[in-house]
Amino acid sequence: MQKEIYIHVTKEETKAAVLENRKLVEVYLDRSFQRRLAGNIYKGRVANVLPGMQAAFVNIGLERNAFLYVEDARPNNRRSLSIQNTVHEGEEILVQVVKEPFGTKGARVTTHLTFPGRYVVFMPESKSVGVSRRIRSEKERDRLKEIAEEVCVPGCGVIVRTAAEGVVAEELEQDMQEQYRLWKMVQKKAVHKSAPAVIHREVELVSWVLRDLFGEDVDRLITNDQDTYEKILELVQASAPHFSSKVFLARSDIDEYELDQEIEKALRPKVWLKSGGYLVIDEAEALTVIDVNTGKYTGSKNFAETIFRTNMEAIQEIVRQIRLRNLGGIIVIDFIDMELQKHRSEVTRQLEEELKKDKTRTCVLGLTQLGLVELTRKKVRPSLSSLLQRSCPYCEGTGRVLSEESVSMQACQEIRFLADQEQDTAMGILVEMHPTVAAFLIGGGGSHLRELENEISKKIIIKGSDSSHLEDVRVKSLFSKEEIDALSAPVKPGEILEVEVEEAHATIPKDGIARIQGYIIDIEEGSDCIGQKIAIKIDKVYRTCARAHILER
Repeated sequence: MQKEIYIHVTKEETKAAVLENRKLVEVYLDRSFQRRLAGNIYKGRVANVLPGMQAAFVNIGLERNAFLYVEDARPNNRRSLSIQNTVHEGEEILVQVVKEPFGTKGARVTTHLTFPGRYVVFMPESKSVGVSRRIRSEKERDRLKEIAEEVCVPGCGVIVRTAAEGVVAEELEQDMQEQYRLWKMVQKKAVHKSAPAVIHREVELVSWVLRDLFGEDVDRLITNDQDTYEKILELVQASAPHFSSKVFLARSDIDEYELDQEIEKALRPKVWLKSGGYLVIDEAEALTVIDVNTGKYTGSKNFAETIFRTNMEAIQEIVRQIRLRNLGGIIVIDFIDMELQKHRSEVTRQLEEELKKDKTRTCVLGLTQLGLVELTRKKVRPSLSSLLQRSCPYCEGTGRVLSEESVSMQACQEIRFLADQEQDTAMGILVEMHPTVAAFLIGGGGSHLRELENEISKKIIIKGSDSSHLEDVRVKSLFSKEEIDALSAPVKPGEILEVEVEEAHATIPKDGIARIQGYIIDIEEGSDCIGQKIAIKIDKVYRTCARAHILER
C-alpha cells in the first residue's frame, strides 16, 4: 500500500492530508483563528465541584469551563477517593486537555499529564512501563520494554510508541530525556503563573504530523510551501535523518489529488460505492449511524451472495469515512441483513481487520442478527463536519424544510387573517414567495387563486422570487387601484422580450417556462431551448401567467 502525506499551507490555514493508494483517508486542519487545544497544559482554578456527577468544572481561561471527571483527577494510588475529596473549589491545579471543546460542551481535561515524543509518551505521575500493541513481534516488544525500564526516569512511567520499533537504546533514552526536560520546564513555569493561564502549548500541526504520522509506513511527505519544506527537513534531519529522502517540495497544487473535492464529498450524507450500492451517514451529537444499501447493485442470481458482497465492499469505505470524517463516540453500522452465520462472521472479521489501519482507538462490540454493529471510537478532535460546517439557520440543523404545499397552506391562512383584519380598508393583497410555492397557491389554471379571491372578496397579486427562501412568505395589504395595477402582470400583449428558458412546462412537455419577477411565461414549443436565452413575443396575458411564442432560434 502506498501511503503519502500532503501538507498544504496558506496564510489562513495549514491542511495535512493522509492518502493511501491515492485515496484521501485522513484530514487535519490548523486555522489561524481556530487553533487546536488537545495536548495543551493549563494552570486552572476549580470553579465548582459537582458531587452528584463526580466531576468538577475548571476555569482554564477559555469561553467555557473545562470538565474534569473524578477518574481524571484522582492520584493513581487513590482509586476510592470521591471528587469532593480530590479537588476543592478555588484550588489551582495543572490540567491537560484530552478532548477538544465542541458544540455546547467545554474541553475535557485531566490532571494526569502526558508528554508525547517521537518514540515514547512520558508520564511523570505514573510508574507503569508499556509498549504499543501495534508492535506485533513479541521479541521486539520485550526488547523495547527492557530498554524502557532501564532508561525510564525513577518514579515516572512511559509508553513506548509504535514508531520505536527497531530503534536503539540511545534514541529511546534521548527522546525520554527531552520529554523529562519539558516536564521540569512546565513545573517551573507553573510556579510563576496565576490561574487561569496557558503553561504549555502542544506542537503546531506540521511538527505534530512529523512526530505522530510520519514513519516507516509513509512513502512520501509533500508540501507546497518553501518555508514549510525547509522547516520539515530541519526537524527530520534532527530526529530521523534517514527519512529526509522522503520529503518533497511540490511544484503543483493540492488539486493533483483532487483533495478538495474529496473533502466536499465527506460532508455529504450519501456515499456511493463502486458496485452501485451506497452508504448513508447520519451524524448526531451522541452517536453516528451508518446505513448500508444495495442501491443499483443487483449482483448475481444468489440474493444472499449479493447482500454479502455489498456488505463486504461497504466495509473498506465505511472505515475510510470514519477516519476521514473523524467520527467519534458510539458508531452504529446497519449492514444489510444476512441469513448465513458464515457471512456475518466474515463481515465482522473484515471490519476489525480494516480498523487496524486506524490509529485512533476503536472497539467493535459484534454483529447482531439484524445486521447492526456497534463500535466505539475515541473522540479527541472535533469531526470534520463540525470544523467546516455550521447548523443551517433555516432548518436549525434538522436537514429539512416545509414542503411547498405546506408553505402555500400557511400563506392561505395569513391571507385570510390579513383580509379579515383590514376588511373595509384594503382593496387587495400582495403575496411575495418562492415561485414553486406560488405555483401551489395559484393552482392549476389559477383555480385555487380564484377561489381564494372569491372567499375574501379582494384581488390577490402573487409575486414569485427565486431569491426568496422556500419557507418565506410576505403578505401586504394594497389600498388603491393604482397599487394593484402597478403590481399586476409585468408584460403586455405584443411585447418582445429576451428571456432564459428555465424548465419544461409541467403539463405540456413541449412548452418551456421562463419567469420575469416571478411571473410565469409559457413559451410555445420552448422546451428544446432550456438553459438558453431566446427572443419571444407575448401573445396573451393572464392574471397568473402569459403565453408567448419564439421569434427566432
